Order: sequence, then structure tokens, then C-alpha cells
Amino acid sequence: MLAADPGASIASIAAEAGVDRRTVYRRFDSREDLLAAIHEARLTAIEDAIEDARLREAPVAVALHRYVENVIALNRTWPVDLADMLADDSVRVRRDAAVREVDAFLARATDEGLLRAGLPEGWASALLPQVMHLISRQQPELSPGQAADVVVDTLLHGLGTP
Repeated sequence: MLAADPGASIASIAAEAGVDRRTVYRRFDSREDLLAAIHEARLTAIEDAIEDARLREAPVAVALHRYVENVIALNRTWPVDLADMLADDSVRVRRDAAVREVDAFLARATDEGLLRAGLPEGWASALLPQVMHLISRQQPELSPGQAADVVVDTLLHGLGTP
């Protein structure tokens, strides 16, 4: 609901969840606290997706597919943007650490020849989340695994070595 309407009220969120708004307020003191909990859950899911993909030690192609599949699944589960929370230093620090981890992985993919060298700095890092976001929203009929197949194929053939 918040992905479709970021300004949704607690009353409408509670109605969508099938509970009374008082139930929501028993757990969260304010709408901001609810949003913080949602963003915390999404950020934790991102960190778990990175860890599960084993970006540092798994073979690059395997890690890439696993990471993409995990992120597509979490994009569908937590379809809210962290941008609103980046004003919070602790969230920004955690998000930046996750970005650095993926950037290092994409550099490894380039070093190992899976991605083409010579592209503009940060291009793969900018493109990958955009493609994952796009397929998460535009192709809901695809399972996360099928969607990951499309994203990885797009990335490797668009940025891959000739």
C-alpha cells in the first residue's frame, strides 16, 4: 500500500491489513515509527540477500543470479524505497555498506571477465538495481528465479564481454 501511496494514513494502512488503527498504534507510536520499522525490515532483507548470495566467495555467475533473485523477491515483499530514510545516519551507513559490497562484487565480475571492462565508472552499479526494480514491478507473473534469469541475461549480454 505504501509503495502505491507513500502518504497513506495509519487508518488506511490498518484497514488494508484488516486490523483496527488502534492495533497499529499499540505497536507503533506514530506513522514515522511504522515507516522506520518497514525501512528497517527492508534494509535487513537487503543485507540478508547480499549475505545469502555469497558475493565474495561464490562463483561470480552463481552469486550474481542468487543476488538478483533475492533482491527481486524482496522488492516484491517490501516495495518501498529507502530514499526517505537516508536522512537517518544509521540507515545511510548500512545502505552505503551494502552498496559497497555489491560494487566490489561487480568489480570482481569485471576482473574475472564476466562483465566488460572499459564501461563508464559505476555504470553496472547504477544499471543493475534499476533493471531489478523494473522487472520486479513490470513482470509480476515471472517468479523471482525467472525474473533473475532475464536480468542476468540482460546484464551479461548488455555489459558482458563480446
